[in-house]
Amino acid sequence: MSLASQARPDLVFPDLPGPDRQAILRAISERFAAAGVVDPADLLYRKLLEREELGSTCVLPGVAIPHCKFDGIDEVVVSVGICPEGAEFGAEEGEPVKLFFTVISPANEPAAHLQSLALISRWIKNNNHVDKLLELTTGEEILAFLKESEDERE
Repeated sequence: MSLASQARPDLVFPDLPGPDRQAILRAISERFAAAGVVDPADLLYRKLLEREELGSTCVLPGVAIPHCKFDGIDEVVVSVGICPEGAEFGAEEGEPVKLFFTVISPANEPAAHLQSLALISRWIKNNNHVDKLLELTTGEEILAFLKESEDERE
């Protein structure tokens, strides 16, 4: 399993709108629905927001991994989003979050959900990946970088 294989081209968002958690989660949910991954968008939004209310999914300064399990999907789906101006997302440091990896998993596959979260966590902690990714401006560049950075490990 690789991060590049889980991130679909239609779920790479280099232009997420801020300014806060609700706006980011709403935009992500609507884009997942528009891509045909979930229906309805509002249910995904509520699930993501519920998870955030349990505790922020900010994992590093400037990076969050919103995630939830969702009935009706067959595989783990990951989106990559950048909010260029940053958004208030409940980070302990108060720093705006610019990079969002969103993980939506089948409700009956908790192991796959955890594996995906671990994969993303390892990736963001490696070789200045976050800084390099935040310099990119198109979905094509982002996907190419994910693939290239994983190829470096092999």
